[in-house]
Amino acid sequence: MAALVDPPESGHHTGGVNAPSLHPDLVAARRVLTLESEALAALAESLDDRFAQACTLLAGASGRVVVSGMGKSGHVARKIAATLASTGTPALFVHPAEASHGDLGMIVAGDAVLALSNSGETPELADLVGHAKRFGLPLVGITGRAGSTLARAADVALVLPEAPEACPMGLAPTTSTTMQLALGDAISVALLTRRGFTAADFRVFHPGGKLGARLSRVKDLMHGGEELPLAPPGTPMDKAIVAMTARRFGCLGVQGADGTLLGIITDGDLRRGLEAGGGGALLTRTAEQVMTRAPRTVTPDTLAVEALREMNARAITTLFVVDEARRPVGILHVHDLLRAGVA
Repeated sequence: MAALVDPPESGHHTGGVNAPSLHPDLVAARRVLTLESEALAALAESLDDRFAQACTLLAGASGRVVVSGMGKSGHVARKIAATLASTGTPALFVHPAEASHGDLGMIVAGDAVLALSNSGETPELADLVGHAKRFGLPLVGITGRAGSTLARAADVALVLPEAPEACPMGLAPTTSTTMQLALGDAISVALLTRRGFTAADFRVFHPGGKLGARLSRVKDLMHGGEELPLAPPGTPMDKAIVAMTARRFGCLGVQGADGTLLGIITDGDLRRGLEAGGGGALLTRTAEQVMTRAPRTVTPDTLAVEALREMNARAITTLFVVDEARRPVGILHVHDLLRAGVA
């Protein structure tokens, strides 16, 4: 395989006139990323009250946000619609050409339209834009030309700043589509924030895969009922050890007469007890005398990823799950998180 960087000549440093030349692919990549990052910075600086006005129009729709575009703008529009829908804003993509052949029926009263066209003159959008105007649907346009047909027709036009395409010929949609995509993300996050969208809401729309697992709740993964390893504080340690080993969690919860979790006995507590006075001395003590008081706990509604973070921070493998009165209602082991795909 060819080296990405030519080896430096003997006796020369890596800087200055005799610096090693970069592979042309790397030069091209850096040029593209530099141009596009500069365009995104310019886009951020260009945003003004029209952005807030556009978000207000889209947020006010009682129906869905219909996103449309042709060609590369159409591919971007599909992604924007998907991001909106997954973050709490009902949305769908409508292909502008198909709209002219019956799919306009998908766009109904209460909907808002978000149309993308870098030139602002995409002919396939004409019928869709006309439909929006005919039925008084809010229309937000994303375009690269302020005086274009789309910009003039839109209730709010978000105009992309002038920036060269990253294509060496300046023809292939690259920088312009990157700005469209980023602006769609900005709109989606702004609407998410307006709605007060939470991680719990997010999981409703992302039940599968790694993300869904990380957004699951402790109550979805914990063990409860007869599986809980519990004993009263006066339990002799020989019986406490039997109760502890009868379960597979490597710990024992010490539960007071009022049902609250007073403490926890772990393998570490047993080891320290043995080191302090030998096995015989340990067995003469009670669970209350050996336990670690006020152990770390979680609630049933704690996010699974937060429980994992707590385990990692404390270097522990098990957490008791308690209710508002600190009564144990479940137990969670790190293996449960691994099996669920949280870790």
